[in-house]
Amino acid sequence: MDALLLLFAAIAIGGLVFLPWMRRRRAVQHAERGLTVAADPMAGYGFVPLEQLDARLPGPDEELAGALAEMRRTHDWRPAAELLRATGDDWELRWQRVQTLAGAAAFELAETPPDPAAPGGVRTGGIWLRTWRAEAPKDPGGAQTHAQFLVVQALRDPGSQDFRMILEEARTVCREAALLAPGSPIPYITELAVARGLGERRADYEELWSKVRQRAPHHMGAHLAALPYWSEKWHGSRKDAEDFAARAAAEAPAKSLLPALPLFAVYEHLPEANMVRSLFQSAVVERAIEGAHFALREAPADHPMAPHVRHLLVWFLVRAERYAEAMEQLRLVDGHVGAVPWSYGRSPAAEYAAYRAVAIAGWEQLGGTSTGFRPQN
Repeated sequence: MDALLLLFAAIAIGGLVFLPWMRRRRAVQHAERGLTVAADPMAGYGFVPLEQLDARLPGPDEELAGALAEMRRTHDWRPAAELLRATGDDWELRWQRVQTLAGAAAFELAETPPDPAAPGGVRTGGIWLRTWRAEAPKDPGGAQTHAQFLVVQALRDPGSQDFRMILEEARTVCREAALLAPGSPIPYITELAVARGLGERRADYEELWSKVRQRAPHHMGAHLAALPYWSEKWHGSRKDAEDFAARAAAEAPAKSLLPALPLFAVYEHLPEANMVRSLFQSAVVERAIEGAHFALREAPADHPMAPHVRHLLVWFLVRAERYAEAMEQLRLVDGHVGAVPWSYGRSPAAEYAAYRAVAIAGWEQLGGTSTGFRPQN
């Protein structure tokens, strides 16, 4: 009996050590394989080389890219303000642009060393956002971007002693932004992340969610922002998240991307040891993939959130060895990698390129070629 117990213990310990090791080894192999192929100009497929992949955006937005370039060159906030004024109440597009502007300011701040000539040696990166708020305090676009910037700063290091303080400041700015544009859902969507980070009670979170729903009931970006609260990683469970996603998909109007939301709920709750191919060919995953395909077929091709769905689809389709479908999604999103799941990694471009290479290899094993294949980048 003692020998049998020792055997079971050895197996259990081996699983705890061996499975994560195998998972890391497989990830490294995929990355090495992907980077090797990515170094080639993608064998005539026309894909964007690894070093040119844009990690700022999930998909093309020439107006936003132009504003970012101008602000980086001049440190002037006006291109951002004008961009958001022109965006108006296209709430999906506005949310996408506010997130990107805030992320750009946070990135510039992080990459710029302290200025010894400035008082206290402060960092001057992203100074255009501070100037925007100082010179146009009543501009709702500036307030919305500032609030999201604070959320980005806080969530970058949830274990820091300033975490709660920064989120409390973000909440204050969210409420200021809401007063500046009462009909806009954007400040409330940002506040969803604040409430999640601060561990708000469910009743309070649901009250906040109702304010979002009053202004934009079927906003895809808002649902993606709300979903993590209900996941087991934060304040809910797998069932809570799946129920939230399923309800949103069932209530979605025509031409909505919400039927793709269950795919994100599945991704949030994949088991840590997810090496088994059959997991990605299971009924649950297949239903979620088909829901995403359906949403993309029905929604406008230029929906601002469509690239987010396509990027996650690539990840699932490659894992499920559905390479032809993965190649079609790659054709539509290649060039930009600022989306989940790549943005969770240390090098979004490298992670994306690795999956792209595996998709190409699988596609060619099935008899596919680069003839006539051209990405829409």
